[in-house]
Amino acid sequence: MARKLVIILVNTDPRNGEELGAPFFQASVAAAMDYEVEVVCTATSGRLMKRGVAESLVVKPGSSKTVHDFIRDAHEAGVKFLCCSPNLDLFDMTEADLIPECAGIVGGAYVIEELMENDDTRVLTY
Repeated sequence: MARKLVIILVNTDPRNGEELGAPFFQASVAAAMDYEVEVVCTATSGRLMKRGVAESLVVKPGSSKTVHDFIRDAHEAGVKFLCCSPNLDLFDMTEADLIPECAGIVGGAYVIEELMENDDTRVLTY
């Protein structure tokens, strides 16, 4: 049985808040089920790892819970958040710009190797 879940946010657009609830909620659920969970934010979703972005977004209009609250909840449940390295240049970020919940920066080779070399890993993409 697989013990690790990698969620790749690549098609999820932060400008559409309703797309952001499911991946973070499912990451939290998987962590609560004692799976190792990583969320890799890449492409446009990489913006979510920049301070100030997720704090200004909500999943549902009128909600007081921000997308950063969802990220924080998942992180507290044990989810590890990673930012894809090209996002730093793409969005004019430095490592200092990343939210505290972001555990670090990874490149494309990390994702490929994790998925191809680790038989205990499953992937979800959003």
